[in-house]
Amino acid sequence: MSNRSLALTSPTPTLTSDSPPRSRTVHPLARRVHGWSWQAFPIGMGTGAVYLTLSGIKDHPPLLVHVETVFFFINLVIFFINCTTLFLQAVLYPRQAWRLLTHPVKGIFVPLIALSFATLLIGTINYAVPHELISAEAIYGLFWTYVAFSVFTCFFMLMVWFNKPHELTEFSPAYAFLIFPMMLVGIVAFNVLRVMDHEDHRSLGVLMTGYFFQGLGFFMTFFYICIYIIRLIMTGFLQGHQANGAFVVCGPPGFTALALINLGEHATRILPQYGIISPLAGEIWYASSIMAALLLFGLAVFFFIFGALPYWWKVHKNLDEILGCWALTFPNVGWIATLRLFGDIFNVRGFYYVHIVLAICMCVTWAILFILTIMAFVKGLIFNTRNDEDVLQDESVIARAKQYMVSEKSAV
Repeated sequence: MSNRSLALTSPTPTLTSDSPPRSRTVHPLARRVHGWSWQAFPIGMGTGAVYLTLSGIKDHPPLLVHVETVFFFINLVIFFINCTTLFLQAVLYPRQAWRLLTHPVKGIFVPLIALSFATLLIGTINYAVPHELISAEAIYGLFWTYVAFSVFTCFFMLMVWFNKPHELTEFSPAYAFLIFPMMLVGIVAFNVLRVMDHEDHRSLGVLMTGYFFQGLGFFMTFFYICIYIIRLIMTGFLQGHQANGAFVVCGPPGFTALALINLGEHATRILPQYGIISPLAGEIWYASSIMAALLLFGLAVFFFIFGALPYWWKVHKNLDEILGCWALTFPNVGWIATLRLFGDIFNVRGFYYVHIVLAICMCVTWAILFILTIMAFVKGLIFNTRNDEDVLQDESVIARAKQYMVSEKSAV
């Protein structure tokens, strides 16, 4: 009997949903798609932190705007790569995608897709609107898109995360990422108001929405900060990759201080338009916002120093944990940008100089982290599944069936 006849009369192997039809070598690109995670979004957020910090420099030369625009496009490319790769992962490896969503640690990074969208929206306002590449009407629509996106993402992940118990001794400030997108609505709101006509009745809705979500986000994250202090009392300073999370607590007070001052400034022009509360309501809101912002600014600076002093001795200096180090960048944008505003409010030029120094430090930190991240990626230490069997086990049923048909055709 010929080989062809043997191939045709041999028993047909059974295709199951739990095991791959045949053992085979996995393409390196497939391992990358399978190993991608939501922890990739802090890279884009750290890139956005650079142009958001640089945009606040007082004496703004035109060359600096071009540098900021470059960082904006880098952030845009990173966001596109992350979204595309995670979409492919959901299609090709749905079990791995669901595993990441429900993971007690990796799942907390899911809401960062909304935060990355926020940095891109602010960058669009800064660099596209002045050149009339996008209209204020479109920005207004994107604002409500972000609000809906952040609310859906946060509540979905909160339901997933709180569906299981978590140990207090393992608590990390990074868990506050579950609320961060709603907290940043205030930041996005005052940037949107910069390009809206204050006589437009819709500006009042943006202002109120900004205040509403900024309060919601800050107080919820403040509860997380309280738990963080309790964790420190029980276990001491955070160690290993969690040491990076110590800088996350700088975000809520810093961003809230920044939002309150800017929203209060817009309130001085919007509230009188409608005679709401009293003719002085806007001025009162603005004055009280400055006082509250100064209090929150002090808290943010304290948390930064409190996290920085033991950092070098507590963090693991392993290249495969480089993704957690991106927490050194974006949580600090709020209080650094607030420093510049205090220079305007109190007419103290020293604040401008300190802001420039911190902006330079932000750029240097980004450059170091970006180089180390590329090194880790090239070496296969991040965004890579090294075991081929793990990739094959997580393939979708459709992909397995297709591979099975190809293998059977080759055998025939």
